Amino acid sequence: MAALSAATSLTPFSYGAKRLSSKASLASGFNLSSLRNSMRNTPRLYVTRAIANNGGGYTEITENETAPRTYTWPDNKRPRVCILGGGFGGLYTALRLESLVWPDDKKPQVVLVDQSERFVFKPMLYELLSGEVDVWEIAPRFSDLLTNTGIQFLRDRVKTLLPNDHLGVNGSGSSVTGGTVLLESGFLIEYDWLVLALGAEPKLDVVPGAMEFAIPFYNLEDAIRVNERLSKLERRNFKNGSAIKVAVVGCGYAGVELAATISERLQDRGIVQAINVSNSILTSAPDGNREAAMKVLMSRKVQLLLGYIVRSIKRADDSEEDGGYSIELQPAERGLESQIVEADIVLWTVGAKPLLTKLEPSGPNVLPLNVRGQAETDETLRVKGHPRIFALGDSSSLRDPNGKLLPTTAQVAFQEADFTGWNIWAAINNRPLLPFRFQNLGEMMTLGRSDAAISPSFIEGLTLEGPIGHAARKLAYLIRLPTDEHRIKVGISWFAKSAIDSVALLQSNLTKALSGS
Repeated sequence: MAALSAATSLTPFSYGAKRLSSKASLASGFNLSSLRNSMRNTPRLYVTRAIANNGGGYTEITENETAPRTYTWPDNKRPRVCILGGGFGGLYTALRLESLVWPDDKKPQVVLVDQSERFVFKPMLYELLSGEVDVWEIAPRFSDLLTNTGIQFLRDRVKTLLPNDHLGVNGSGSSVTGGTVLLESGFLIEYDWLVLALGAEPKLDVVPGAMEFAIPFYNLEDAIRVNERLSKLERRNFKNGSAIKVAVVGCGYAGVELAATISERLQDRGIVQAINVSNSILTSAPDGNREAAMKVLMSRKVQLLLGYIVRSIKRADDSEEDGGYSIELQPAERGLESQIVEADIVLWTVGAKPLLTKLEPSGPNVLPLNVRGQAETDETLRVKGHPRIFALGDSSSLRDPNGKLLPTTAQVAFQEADFTGWNIWAAINNRPLLPFRFQNLGEMMTLGRSDAAISPSFIEGLTLEGPIGHAARKLAYLIRLPTDEHRIKVGISWFAKSAIDSVALLQSNLTKALSGS
């Protein structure tokens, strides 16, 4: 979330989409309850040896029907690309494919499958808590982003993957497709090329009580849930004058950005404690970002509990559902003592597991996964042993030239999507595929409504802080929004908000000056 966008790697897009839907996935309008219900269950991906039926057309599946129906592609001759996951990797790969120049008979048909109706620009979820952005600005609907293109969007969840390409690049006598995907709604999608970009989910099952009582901060549903919980605590605690106690587990980028944002929101009416197993924050970040973050956290009186492991999370008062929580901390280093932390809300930012960990091994066509549950890929982002399947983002285990796994950040996914789109083009047109090379552009983080830190990699030792860093970060992310149309709408909205805030600040200063005189 904290990485600079790959502005040099991707060209701007301005596209739209045809949208498909099934009974299991229809949604209209936007409200918090429907959004939460639609995002609650994560996609599950399994591998089986079965070969799907290649016939049939599009047929709606009723609740009483169990037999799958094969989705009918518009053109039987043009290549078929199925992209699973509509995050940075999946959506930007689809847009990249749309932007390339194709021979008329080789331009692929693209279906994008995601369980949500919205694309989420995750690095800016913190701004939902601070009130800087609206939901539509950082979580636009796929149907709005993809209007008027050949990209088709299907809101559904992945159930089963049936790859055939282990039989060879061009299949065999009994394999005329790259494989088939079975969705929970009952649709079978035959594909020639498959892109795995399913993302990941929070890892909460490592500490007793975390699954029940901690709130992750990983997606739009989480951000809305945290905001609602904070608003409820504000209404309750501010009336009786008691401080809101917030515990943030983890002091990586997500934890630090969250602690900085919430401490600014609550000010002296809240107590924010950040817990980390290491004896420092942002252990892998540039020194400039770490120093800027420490300065902000200290100025907002965030309590850092460093060198501690969370042993358990329990409800402090069993008789009150909205009561506080008790966090047991165990020292990770000598010289520290165990302690109990009380909190009104516990926010979890530690660990994530790829959704490919839901995979059920079966037969010779099983996808090769590493210990983290990511697909093993070659340098062109193709899954090893499956020349027609590409994996990127959280689903990929690509390594840098030094053998180190690439981080699962937005910056990496941006660049991988660019290469994946190009390599699919190359494969379809019988051109050589390009090896992926990650270009680290630097790292950036938000620290509040008018504060941020940016450390670009191309200027050693430089860190932009405060309002300048904040403006630069928003500009960088504005440039990286998916389409030109959305970028223009958001840019106008942010400019209008900035103008209103400036006028309000000017009026406030004039009022103070006049009252003082």
